[in-house]
Amino acid sequence: MTTRLSGSELAAGIRAEVAAAAAELAAAGTPPRLAVVVATADESSAWYVRSIARAAEKTGIACSVVDLGETATPDRIRAELAALSRDPAVHGIILQTPLPADAVFEDLAASIDPAKDVDGANPLSLGRLAAGLPAFAPATAAAVLALLDHHGIPLSGAHAVVVGRSNVVGKPAAHLLLQRDATVTICHSRTKELAEVTRSADVLVAAVGRPGLVAAEHVAEDAVVIDVGTNPMPDGGLVGDVDAGSVSGRVAALTPVPGGVGPVTTALLLHQTIQAARS
Repeated sequence: MTTRLSGSELAAGIRAEVAAAAAELAAAGTPPRLAVVVATADESSAWYVRSIARAAEKTGIACSVVDLGETATPDRIRAELAALSRDPAVHGIILQTPLPADAVFEDLAASIDPAKDVDGANPLSLGRLAAGLPAFAPATAAAVLALLDHHGIPLSGAHAVVVGRSNVVGKPAAHLLLQRDATVTICHSRTKELAEVTRSADVLVAAVGRPGLVAAEHVAEDAVVIDVGTNPMPDGGLVGDVDAGSVSGRVAALTPVPGGVGPVTTALLLHQTIQAARS
């Protein structure tokens, strides 16, 4: 039987803590504020930004969406991020993707003050994370660890396989797992015999953005599988990177999509905004 590793209860608990902390900060004269910089007309991105704003407002965090338009130049985006970094009333900054074709995310994210970089986008934040120094981790990668902890999955000594090497999830998740004494293997598009590698995993993290990539032949019977994928379908639904139908009943545990990593990611963005406001 496969255990469903829901993120809903964990996310609700984090949001409750955030709401209490936001009220305390506001009473002390420091109302927490999050700013989301947008330079795209992508509707799925707009939906995600609206969900962040709604979640922030419900917990007492003011959220400013700075929409620069899909024709914004890299210099314009960089200047806005620098201005928000200087603004003492802003505590957290997110640079939403996708960006205009001539914009390089890592280059622009370097303009975010690491103290306000609540989604771990600045290369300096990623470097500090890799070195084991204090830094905000990308919220999605942090959500993977939070879910594993919430459901009592042991990591010390476990073999964790991360499928995906992005700076947003794959690499930071691998570093966070290493910090918890897991033995980590990272797979990617050039990995030979992918299924052979992933079948060796005690904990398998799928984060590549390819619907149904991970199927029954990729998993061991006692594996714990964290599906980070949120792939939109023509009917408006979401599916993960894991073929849930083929692995259910085979693996020990699996996160649902939606309802797994996603709600925890949003809650942790708010939690990290509170941390930034307190510093």
